[in-house]
Amino acid sequence: MNNHFVKTLFNSNAGAAALVLRVPTGIILAAHGAQKLFGWFGGYGLEGTGQWMASIGLSPGYLMALMAGSAEFFGGLALLLGLLTRPAALVTAITMLVAMFSVHIGNGLFMSNNGYEYALTLAVIATALAIQGGGRFALDNLIAQKLNR
Repeated sequence: MNNHFVKTLFNSNAGAAALVLRVPTGIILAAHGAQKLFGWFGGYGLEGTGQWMASIGLSPGYLMALMAGSAEFFGGLALLLGLLTRPAALVTAITMLVAMFSVHIGNGLFMSNNGYEYALTLAVIATALAIQGGGRFALDNLIAQKLNR
């Protein structure tokens, strides 16, 4: 693999602010993914989420639920740890954009009306992390230091 690409993937000049963005966003995304995948925290699991996704036109519903749940759960865990931050953030940003435009956009901005403000906020945070990386306190930073030796 291209050494420059690998260094760019893991390297981040972001400071502690990336940690402030990564940790709560990672927890939130992992919890939402766990609802979809495992039915935890009051979620419907893959079967129920898949049926709902199919009912709104995201077919095949089970596969869409698996993809969205996996992106949120595993992407959230990766953000929490700061491991492969850029790809995890990119995948979660795309997932939030799909949620915005397939579910929430017709309801206006505000979350009280099931609007898109929450998905937009998560998408913006994930995009910022995709651009800046995991920061000083990320596992990515440890990997980058070993690669730069």
